[in-house]
Amino acid sequence: MSTGPDLHDPAIHAALDRYWRTNVRIMAVLLLVWAGVSFGGGILLADWLNQFRLPFTGFPLGFWVAQQGSIVVFVLCILVYCLLMNRLDRRHHEELERLSTGDA
Repeated sequence: MSTGPDLHDPAIHAALDRYWRTNVRIMAVLLLVWAGVSFGGGILLADWLNQFRLPFTGFPLGFWVAQQGSIVVFVLCILVYCLLMNRLDRRHHEELERLSTGDA
């Protein structure tokens, strides 16, 4: 039965720190994207975007971004976060396996 990696090993501790920093970086970028679309498109640029109409609906684009676009971008951010974290988790687990077995 495996007890897991030795958390007192400096190499494993460094790998955990890299994992956490990457996770925080991903979250920060995605939250900035969402905030930019929500605040920028829904508030700051709404008047300029309203000169355009959403095809087949007649709704002003600024109104749509404020009401629906920010929600769509939020859901897409969640999807991108899941995909990126799955990839990061896979790489992190492989790295921990290498470090635990001494193959590094």
